[in-house]
Amino acid sequence: MNIKIRNEKPSDFRRVEELARDAFWNLYFPGGHEHYVIHKMREHHDFIKELTFVIEVDGTVEGAIFYTHSKLISKDGQEYKTITFGPFFISPKFHRKGLGRKLITHSIDLAKEMGFRGILTMGYPYHYEPYGFSGGKKYNITQIDGKFYIGLLALPLYEGAFDNINAHVVFSDALDVSDDEVNEFDKTFPFKDKKFQESQITFKTACATLDE
Repeated sequence: MNIKIRNEKPSDFRRVEELARDAFWNLYFPGGHEHYVIHKMREHHDFIKELTFVIEVDGTVEGAIFYTHSKLISKDGQEYKTITFGPFFISPKFHRKGLGRKLITHSIDLAKEMGFRGILTMGYPYHYEPYGFSGGKKYNITQIDGKFYIGLLALPLYEGAFDNINAHVVFSDALDVSDDEVNEFDKTFPFKDKKFQESQITFKTACATLDE
């Protein structure tokens, strides 16, 4: 395989949205909204264009990673700038071939070079621990409710980046979309059935599980 990682460009937009729709459809809930999140995110003030990459296999885009600005707010009200990746996906036909690792590693390396404090994201710990992510509890980072969750993951990008912060995370509202918006946008794609599958229960459990 000839693999190339590069920044996303306008000619990739529809292909990337189609890939995201296929990758996430019925994964976390019936249907999917990631393809519209991406569509909307590109025009949002929190979008980080320099950290948005696609990965090509033999000249065809087969995955992408997106970043937005996020922040930590400490108990005394001080804000600390962070970044967050997601959506992130690889075409199912190229799963377990190392493409995801290449894409994540490439973006993390650049984020370090750009001087960002750290990355906060939501996901399954076993997916991201190999890249150095730990549960937010390790750094006294909570959700806005003040609780630690196993799905909230943090990666400091330099030594001591999260020391003595004791804060909660605030993700960009670029990730927030309404069902009506998604449904309208989805009309521009071929029809797909919305249905239940077991991965939806696994996801809900992971999101709600406290790190105690």
